[in-house]
Amino acid sequence: MMAVTESQVLEALRQVADPDRGSDIVSLKMVSGVAVKDGHVHFTLEVDPARGAALEPLRQAAEKAVDRLPGVLSVTAVLTAHRPAPKAVSGGGAPGTGAPGAGKPAKAGVPGVAAIIAVASGKGGVGKSTTSTNLALAMAANGLKVGLLDADIYGPSMPRMMGLSGKPDSADGKRLDPLVNYGIKVMSMGFLVAEDTPMIWRGPMVMSALTQMLRDVNWGELDVLVVDMPPGTGDAQLTMAQSVPLAGAVIVSTPQDIALLDARKGLNMFRRVDVPVLGIIENMSYFCCPNCGHRSDIFSHGGARAEADKLGIDFLGEVPLDIAIRETSDAGTPITIHQPDGVHAQTYRAIAARVAEKIKAGGGRAAPRFVIE
Repeated sequence: MMAVTESQVLEALRQVADPDRGSDIVSLKMVSGVAVKDGHVHFTLEVDPARGAALEPLRQAAEKAVDRLPGVLSVTAVLTAHRPAPKAVSGGGAPGTGAPGAGKPAKAGVPGVAAIIAVASGKGGVGKSTTSTNLALAMAANGLKVGLLDADIYGPSMPRMMGLSGKPDSADGKRLDPLVNYGIKVMSMGFLVAEDTPMIWRGPMVMSALTQMLRDVNWGELDVLVVDMPPGTGDAQLTMAQSVPLAGAVIVSTPQDIALLDARKGLNMFRRVDVPVLGIIENMSYFCCPNCGHRSDIFSHGGARAEADKLGIDFLGEVPLDIAIRETSDAGTPITIHQPDGVHAQTYRAIAARVAEKIKAGGGRAAPRFVIE
């Protein structure tokens, strides 16, 4: 079977007409971001914000037109709403480019989800997933309706940390129902593949999977969707930043200089794509001996606070290196659940309250309620 090409995808999309504008979506310059890799196709349809909710049938028609091509294994089309550019701008080019003052993309939100936050780090091994899990649970303990999306396609950890197993159901045959534990709705690639199965995927496949876990999951009504990002500044981070209006990002780092260097890269990546950084959490901040109570700053201490001051962002709090946090996470009963009145749970709840307050105060942007399945 021959591999499908970008030109074949565009030719198929020329057969799809915008019902209100009387021409095909390619000629109308509605198609952008076409990515084709190993039979997996991803593209964006750029539409007027006022028409976004009504154009779901057009998105589905575009997907079906491409899906009929020989060699196509999967298709993901995403609606992105754009504000009209000023009429004085002349010349060609893609929507949203050209002279200064042209409108920036108004990304379509996830229906029912009031705010989406990303928990990220510049490098692995800093306890980001443990932080994401306890932050989500702490927000729920503070009275919010919370969902948790495991965006680490290559190394999903939420099934184990949240004590969940099995495959998600689909009540309507279109969207997956997330698994639920401790009052949190959870979706992860770990629910869809065996725990020991390696995900040997290239960028477009990761983008497609992440988009589907955002759009094709029945999240219901949520105050906050916490997204546990993979480490680094790659495809998953860009997909999140470009696909949905993130209310902000929380950066997790350990105190030592090398971790802070990588954390700074992650922070600057979000700034470059216009995602507000809500603050930094210093994880593994210090160690207290459980026998004698002696404190040791194994990875130094206070580096994240100093970095936050240097960069002009909020320091959200510090979490110690403690065997109980590790053991409860591995056991699927995170410390916020296992010891809800303990000092560590209270630390996470205080951080969660600061994050929620920043979102409420306008630290991010509210998601438009476009209907996207």
